[in-house]
Amino acid sequence: MFIRKKKNRSGTISVIVVDKSRGKFREVKKFGVASTDEEADALVKDAQLWLRRYGGMQYLDFDGTDKTEADIDYALSHISKFLLNAPQTILGRVYDSIGFDKVGDDILRHLVIARCCEPQSKLATSAYLKSYFDEDISHFQIYRYMDKLYNTRQELVQQISVEHTKKILGGKIEIMFYDVTTLYFEASPGPEADMRQAGFSKDGKSKEAQIVLGLLVSEDGYPLSYSIFNGSQYEGFTMIPVIDDFVRKFSLKDFVVVADAGLMSSKNIELLKSAQYKYVIGARII
Repeated sequence: MFIRKKKNRSGTISVIVVDKSRGKFREVKKFGVASTDEEADALVKDAQLWLRRYGGMQYLDFDGTDKTEADIDYALSHISKFLLNAPQTILGRVYDSIGFDKVGDDILRHLVIARCCEPQSKLATSAYLKSYFDEDISHFQIYRYMDKLYNTRQELVQQISVEHTKKILGGKIEIMFYDVTTLYFEASPGPEADMRQAGFSKDGKSKEAQIVLGLLVSEDGYPLSYSIFNGSQYEGFTMIPVIDDFVRKFSLKDFVVVADAGLMSSKNIELLKSAQYKYVIGARII
């Protein structure tokens, strides 16, 4: 229980003892209405005396003066909301400010926040969401949602991400960095039509099934686009299709493409020139 000094529309001050239980406030005892600060202080002292005798609580005079304690109680009583879930509170606001709330799927919000806080497998993510946020999302639901995200939400997510990036970068995208990596699976390569094939592996797993992932980012590393290719695909063949698709989709005009020398084959340089794309080749400094 604590003492609340409530300002009324008439300008008077009501002094009340309030109890908070299970997130709800309940008025326990009203000590009167004061017209001046002096009258309010007198009512507060009456309330403090009542709390000592009948409140079932030990009275603590933190700074040795009743006035100071009354001020502390007053400040605490005007806290309108308690926010106990820091990840959801902080990262949720970032998520909304980017615009991902427009996707309209709570499960995406939970997965993004979980990935930021505790990047784990889908099974472990399900357990994490239950333990820390009391969210019942099974790993089967996560798998099904991945299909839904890819089939029906991918374009919207990219649109939101690109628009946010443009806003951060002053309204336009002037530099695009392209690079490739490989993601391997603890499994044998699949049938010929399967994306998971053996190929050149950046992880040294050339005998394992893998896919090739191409990623396009802006300056400061904001993601713009990604594409997945057959694991046996030569990485140099992936760059131009990804860039062409992004430029067409978002009507880019004046920009520079940056990639390392391994991707800038003579054929790719010819294609960049024919499309009138400016480019920079990354190379080691000897």
